[in-house]
Amino acid sequence: MPVRISLDELLKERGMSLTELSEKVGLTLANLSILKTGKAKAIRFSTLEALCRVLDCQPGDILRYSGE
Repeated sequence: MPVRISLDELLKERGMSLTELSEKVGLTLANLSILKTGKAKAIRFSTLEALCRVLDCQPGDILRYSGE
């Protein structure tokens, strides 16, 4: 998949667990896990906005295009 999710790196930089992110964003741990592992087929703008708000980042910090 050419679009990569960089959630692991952001969580490590922020010293935050996936469980903590789940609670702050209001998404289930299962849905965040699917997103984190790159198995998600889509992401809602509202979810992306919530992730950016909680992680204090830009969408491009979460989503990367690899071109492969």
